[in-house]
Formats: sequence, C-alpha cells, structure tokens
Amino acid sequence: MRSLALLPILVAASGCVTERGPFTNRMAHSATSYLARAARQPINWQPWGRDAFALAAKLDRPVLLYVGGEACRWCAETDRAIYTDPEIGALVNALFVPVRVDRDERPDVAQRYRAAVETMAGLHGWPLTVFLTSDGAAFFGGTYFPADDPVTGRGLRQILPEVARSYRDQRPFIVQHAALVRQLVLAGGGGGGAGRGGGGGAGVAHGMLHPGRIAREIAAARAALDAAVHTRAAVGSVMHAEAASLLLSEHARRADTASLAVARRALDLLIDSTAGAGGGGPPSGAREDPPRLVRAALLRGLAKAWVVTGDPRYRDAGRSLARGIARELDDPGDRALFTDQEAYIIEALVLATAALGDAAGERRARAALDRLLKRMYARGVGVRHGVVGSLPGLLQDQVQVAGACVAAYEVGAPARYLAVARDIAAVVERRFADPLGGYYDAAAADPAAPALADRTKQVFDDVLPGANAAAAWMLLRLAEATGDAAYRRRAEAALEAFAGAVDGAGIRASTFLGAARAVLATRSP
Repeated sequence: MRSLALLPILVAASGCVTERGPFTNRMAHSATSYLARAARQPINWQPWGRDAFALAAKLDRPVLLYVGGEACRWCAETDRAIYTDPEIGALVNALFVPVRVDRDERPDVAQRYRAAVETMAGLHGWPLTVFLTSDGAAFFGGTYFPADDPVTGRGLRQILPEVARSYRDQRPFIVQHAALVRQLVLAGGGGGGAGRGGGGGAGVAHGMLHPGRIAREIAAARAALDAAVHTRAAVGSVMHAEAASLLLSEHARRADTASLAVARRALDLLIDSTAGAGGGGPPSGAREDPPRLVRAALLRGLAKAWVVTGDPRYRDAGRSLARGIARELDDPGDRALFTDQEAYIIEALVLATAALGDAAGERRARAALDRLLKRMYARGVGVRHGVVGSLPGLLQDQVQVAGACVAAYEVGAPARYLAVARDIAAVVERRFADPLGGYYDAAAADPAAPALADRTKQVFDDVLPGANAAAAWMLLRLAEATGDAAYRRRAEAALEAFAGAVDGAGIRASTFLGAARAVLATRSP
C-alpha cells in the first residue's frame, strides 16, 4: 500500500538534530523471527517497552514506531528497500528513538496505533509508521512511506528531518495535537474513526439493537463486499471472508438471495486465490493478513456455504482446505504460536469438519485444542497470549479460546470443554469488563508509557474478529449450551455498548452484525 499522509504541522527543514544517542540495534534477541531479522538493518531498533520511552525522554527525541508483520507485503517491501538504506538509517538514528513491533506478538500495541493513524490520516493497512512523543502519544503517521515519493517529491528522506524539527521547534502544538489524537482514539471516533478502524476506544457508544439499523448495516456490508470482490480487494483478508459468512447466515435466516449471490462471488474469488498453492493462501502480492488466518476464515465460509446451498463444490473445497489446515496444526514447525490466532484456526476447523462430515479432521482439531489448552490455559487465570514474550492474555485470547471450547462441545466433545469455556467467561467478566459497557482489550493498562494509561476496546473486525463482538458471540453460544440466560444478557449488553458506533462500519462490523442479528432473533416479536 503506497499511502502517504502529511499533516500541516510539518514545516520545511533547515537543519537536523546531530546528537547521537547511546543506543544500538537490540533486535537480535527478539522473541519472534520477524523482529530478529531486523538485527541486520542499519537502524538502532529498540524493543517496545518502558526503556525505549525513557531513552526518548532523556535524549529529548520523538519515537519512530514501526509496526509490521510476517504476512504483510508492504512490510516486506519496507524492510527490503527502506530500512536497509544506510542514509535513512543514519537519519533515523540521529533524530529519533526507533521502536519496532511485531503486530502478532503485540496486537494490543498494533490496534492502538492503527486507530491513531486512521484518526489522523484516514488510512487503513500495514505497516504502520507512527511518530510519538516521548510519553507514547501519536502526533503524525501513515502506513507505507517510500524513501523518495515520485509524486510529491517528499519521501522519508524529506519527512524525517521535518518531523524532528517540528518536534523541537513546535513542541506545544505537537503535544496539544497528540493529546487530541489520544482523546479521539479513546472516544472511538474522529477522522477515519478509531472505533471503525478496529481499534475502538475506551469510551462506548451505547444504542439499541434496532432491527432496521442492523438490516441497513448488513445491506451496506453486502455492498462493500461486492465492491471488494469486483476490485479483487477481498483476496487475502479475514474481514472479507467473515463478511461472506455473515451474508450466508443472512440468506439462511431470511432467504436473502442478494446476500447469497455476493457471498458466493466472494468465496469463489477466495477459492481461486488458493488454487494450485496446496492451500498455501492467496498470491503473495495480496497477502496482508496472516495466510493461516485467511484460510481458516475461508474454511468457515465454505462449510457454511455447503450447509446453506448443498453445492458439492464447497464441500470438496472445504475438505481439501481442512486437511491442509489440520496438517499445519499437527506440525507447526518453528513458527511462533499466539493463542488468539491458533484458537481462531482451531475453532474454524472444529466447526467446519463437523459440518463437512470429516470425522478424522474433527479429531485432529480436538487434539490441537487439547495441546493449546495444555500450554496456554490455567483455571481461574485464563489463557496467556503466546509461548514467546511476556504479554499476559488479552481479551482476544480469552474469547477465541472460549469460543473454540464451546465449538468442541457443540459438536459432541466432552463437557470438560464447556467447563473451560465457562471458566474463561468468568475470567473475562472479572478482569476485562467495563462497568460502563463492553470489555477492555487488556486486563491492565500498558506500563510502557504514560500516554497508554487508558485501556481501549475493540469491537470491529480486523486481522481477527473484533474482540467485543467475538465475546458477545461466545456468550450467546454459552447461553445456548448451558441454558443460563445470564450469558445472553451479558452478550446483549456488550453489543448495545457499541450499537451507536455501527453506522457506516461496513464489512468491519460483520461479526458484530451477526451477533446482533442472533440476539434480535431470540426476542419476542
């Protein structure tokens, strides 16, 4: 994504900071291979944490935060063409404290600053290049910045000294602007909309789950998905696959042939993108989300399409895809394991193999779930985020694992899986619930920087389904499995906490809209 966002706060450079800070590249011992590979770059990358912000304050420099991931095409391009450039490296090292983050290892950081970029510039996508004050507040940013922009003549070589000079000479304005961005992100609005960008705010936008509003937003999501299919933007995206599943459910519930037609076109495009690759995912030029997640989202859609339409093409494609996903779960290789992603994949495999009549695949999915629980789950505590790193479990981790356990129980697994789901649901209520509505993304604020003292909430879909929407779905399914209406009330309250923000969210609201439609279906006419 060759996107460039400039703010009017930047002025022409007439000099640059020359002090060189006493720091070096610290990526060699990073927990993920994505970060470790950056150890060879001529940039003094620092790991995310309190030390980096303390260094920025000591040197009186802004922070250059770069967030990328393994499966991001433009992240790879940035590393290949930008951050190997000695001239750019010298600029960065002289003017900033550069901090590098793996979006899979720290999805909480990625979501927070993706919302900031969307609020400031209205840009969506990866990687993120964000400039922060020394307390962690974002004041300028974008997605992919070229070294030299042939259109504007203003690439990173020009922008870096300008940002540094603005930070030095216009500090009061920078601080004021950063405070406004932070406020908008926490409120879930402004510009591109933090709430609509998948980040969500600490505030809530209460509203009623009105049938007319939900129907209008589903129609808007259908139109957005249809447009994405025609431009092939739906390749390589979990959000688009989830939107197709929403439309299949809409057809099953309301005999909506328009929704069915769009869903089938989206699934056909996604099937074609994986054809001939042995389940290896869409073409590399279209990969923005982790391919394993895209395949899992597609598998959910194929299984649902088989049930809804009876078309054997979806059954056969689903069975083939399920076999490939099961093999990957059996043999993870040396890839890092993150709980939220692994549980999402396992749940998709559990439900799809049951729907497709694949008993062997169902057993392999349950075995993968058992391994995940053994490594990541502790009764009364919930689940942690990953084998690597020290990040405690996030809301996304809890609800994805609980959802996978409910799925296993729904297809006939022993009641112990339901017991785990109920235990995790209790952890979510105790550690993540906001008395004003909804659930926080993390159980505690990030101690890395003062500007991150407030917790945020995520409701709309991104690389994974929105955590609050997924929590609502998990609670609804627990209510169905246990007969306990308290779970249903909690689900409805979580959805109503964000109902006022759903307008215009498009396909990003797919999980929310599906859960809202399920709640409305249970109400008496």
